[in-house]
Amino acid sequence: MDAPYMTVDALLVGTPMPFRGHDHSAIAKRAVDGPVRITWDGLSGDAVADPIHHGGWDKAIHLYPQDHYDWWRARKPDMPHLDAPGAFGENIASRGLTETEICLGDRFTLGSAIVEVSHGRQPCWKLDHRFGARDVMATIIKTGRGGLYFRVIREGEAEAGTRMALIERPLPDWDMARVFRLLIGGGHRSERDAVRALAGMTVLAEAWRERARKLSV
Repeated sequence: MDAPYMTVDALLVGTPMPFRGHDHSAIAKRAVDGPVRITWDGLSGDAVADPIHHGGWDKAIHLYPQDHYDWWRARKPDMPHLDAPGAFGENIASRGLTETEICLGDRFTLGSAIVEVSHGRQPCWKLDHRFGARDVMATIIKTGRGGLYFRVIREGEAEAGTRMALIERPLPDWDMARVFRLLIGGGHRSERDAVRALAGMTVLAEAWRERARKLSV
């Protein structure tokens, strides 16, 4: 049986630009033609405006499943951002697996690079502002359609149109939809033991381990 995989529709990068008032953001990304270098910091040519909350080892690359786009289009039919990859500021526009099928600690090939799932994407006000709506962040929290982050385990090079193959799955019981529900969606109230378990998982990004520690009290 073939290993689970995703198809890369696009690889996207962006640089900080004026966003709202004095705030800047790199959420508006463009698809790259041809090979892209994958470094410890993520895709070459990509940058963040807020290094405290974005980027770094645990948030090197953001993936958003294009499998969700039809669902969003049905709810926001007049939103032009949904006409092409990048609506949610993703670096990888993928297809084939979603948060319910991708687990914490999963390792995937990305061209010649190897990446590891480190935590989910916690939505913020910038998504509401980008979409010109007040309910995008709340909808993601409710449904878990937030995407996820990778850390880079091996640098390399990748391009759109290729597969990301699953090569290692150490935590098959911890799909990212479950992790998100526990730490962001309110599931901690009824599953304290599970949250305590997350707090001790070193593969989980430090920011979310700290969140798990606070929520398990």
